[in-house]
Amino acid sequence: MANIVAIVGRPNVGKSTLFNRLTDSRKAIVDEVAGVTRDRHYGKSEWNGLEFSVIDTGGYVHGSDDIFEGEIRKQVQLAIDESSVILFVVDVTDGITDDDKIVADMLRRGKKKVFVVSNKVDNGERQALSGEFYALGLGEVHNVSAISGSGTGDLLDEVVAVLDKNAVHEEINIPKFAIVGRPNVGKSSTVNALLGKEQNIVTNIAGTTRDSINTRYTSFGHDFLLIDTAGIRKKSKVEEDLEFYSVMRSIRSIEDCDVCLLLIDATLGMEAQDLNIFHLAEKNRKGIVIMVNKWDLVEKNTNSTKEYEERIRERIAPFRDVPIIFTSAITKQRVLKAIEAAEKVYANRIKSIKTRELNDVMLPIIESNPPSATKGKEIKIKFINQLPTHAPTFAFYCNLPQYVTESYIRFLENRLRENFDFSGVPIQLFMRKK
Repeated sequence: MANIVAIVGRPNVGKSTLFNRLTDSRKAIVDEVAGVTRDRHYGKSEWNGLEFSVIDTGGYVHGSDDIFEGEIRKQVQLAIDESSVILFVVDVTDGITDDDKIVADMLRRGKKKVFVVSNKVDNGERQALSGEFYALGLGEVHNVSAISGSGTGDLLDEVVAVLDKNAVHEEINIPKFAIVGRPNVGKSSTVNALLGKEQNIVTNIAGTTRDSINTRYTSFGHDFLLIDTAGIRKKSKVEEDLEFYSVMRSIRSIEDCDVCLLLIDATLGMEAQDLNIFHLAEKNRKGIVIMVNKWDLVEKNTNSTKEYEERIRERIAPFRDVPIIFTSAITKQRVLKAIEAAEKVYANRIKSIKTRELNDVMLPIIESNPPSATKGKEIKIKFINQLPTHAPTFAFYCNLPQYVTESYIRFLENRLRENFDFSGVPIQLFMRKK
């Protein structure tokens, strides 16, 4: 399972500052996924060689400073349900407040590993004051100053010590597909359409958490794991903030899979939250298939699918090379076709192209369309190879890598896609000094 570290606490204790510190520090940053929500509340971090995701729950609490008790409860409950480790941030200048007690009470019952983080500790006097937080009954108190970064290294050392070192190493060597999407787009019905009557062909493989089940599907010549799908997990009893809830669930599913089947509602089209989840999968470099569900409810003319597909491609640009399948979970229309598309995307994602073939195809293209000269200097790309990474990555070796423009890199990516099928797969290109 993916490692997710959630930052919780009442408003204005410094959760976002700590989040920025953990995800932006030059040493810790691996990748930062922008656009998951209107602001940045989801980031990737790496410490001592272990990569994990960081969620700032505070970014999802809507309202003023005197936020409703219930709103904080929802965030904390979701963090308990979904994360591996929780950082409970408190403010040393305020001491223990009633809201802190509410959060602490929930965390004690939640049985997840919790680190109490006393923030704004930037002198000896405040260090002594933070002793008060032991009264919360959650064990050791970790003193930090999120603004200056002091104490965060020690905190991270302890956090990664309790994270799952094997989080990304799954035992079963078959494709892992996740059906993701906003609430109410038909994820459960799609899962049921797939698994439905064929219960005899399904074996449940229990995941690492009590409510996470991966279902192995072996029918009609297919063999894959369906990851952590909606309907299999029991929803928390809290009334969720939908945006936070769907992002939280999507992160967990996306990080654990090879290919995401992104479900959108045909009657609504590609909405902002669908796009957020799409970019989340893209930034995590997972394969993507878009399933337009409830297609049976849409009035059609001869050009319906073409026009609809084009609208989606405009929204997801520049990464337009993604299979789009029109389905109906209720009539089971084309659900298996979507699975076939996912299997093709999976094959594209693990594909390795021989260096010689890569150079034979790409060098003549580069020669006839070379990058434009910069400051009177000619840029020469001499050699290309595919790097041994978990998703397609290519290195282009040249004399002046720093001068190759974004638009030329996009040109190279498009030529790669035309000549070698990478449909549904985000690919990365690096310019390297030869």
